[in-house]
Amino acid sequence: MTGERSTPLGGPDVTARIPRQRRRELPARARLLVAVGTDKHTFDRLTDWIEQWHRDHGHRVELTLQHGHTRAPATPGAVPFLGHDQLQDAMASADLVVCHGGPATILEARRHGRLPIVVPRNPAHGEHVDDHQLLFARRLGAAGLVALCESREALVAALDAGLADPGRFRVSTDDGSGDARRAAVERVGRIVEQLVASSNRPRRQWWWPRGRVMDGERTR
Repeated sequence: MTGERSTPLGGPDVTARIPRQRRRELPARARLLVAVGTDKHTFDRLTDWIEQWHRDHGHRVELTLQHGHTRAPATPGAVPFLGHDQLQDAMASADLVVCHGGPATILEARRHGRLPIVVPRNPAHGEHVDDHQLLFARRLGAAGLVALCESREALVAALDAGLADPGRFRVSTDDGSGDARRAAVERVGRIVEQLVASSNRPRRQWWWPRGRVMDGERTR
């Protein structure tokens, strides 16, 4: 299951659009943050892929892997959950951010100047209740706003490119003011609602945060 190359929900098998190399000076060890969020569904595909990749590249990375309700992987730096401030600090200091397709998590990564490497949860594997992460992540991937990885091969290619040049996965820091963040989340929520509705699934207003962006995100 962990090495398959599937085409979820009849959609295209998308290969990560990796930015061009920008610079050659490399850190001694790249800081890698992986965040699966707090959804109660497990996400073994992503943690298994990271665990396999880490066996060959662990000496080159300093890993923080937030695995949530998924089993703890056999890697250093594995923690079930990170508090809001801890997650913000981890994103700010990371050279590379890998995450699920939760809209607020993606927005936060970009706010910290990181192009997130996104592996969306797939309901076909029991990873979520619906396909809104797939729909949303594909839309952002097509626009070049995330590096979308729907297969292990795409994720490995993105991580290898990031180790070769972490600068490829830097973006201009998004506006972090409170009003701008709330407005951005509202726009994202409407986009996801439209995408879910267009797939003939019930419309669910799950996205509006109850306070801070990361605290209220039900799909983290």
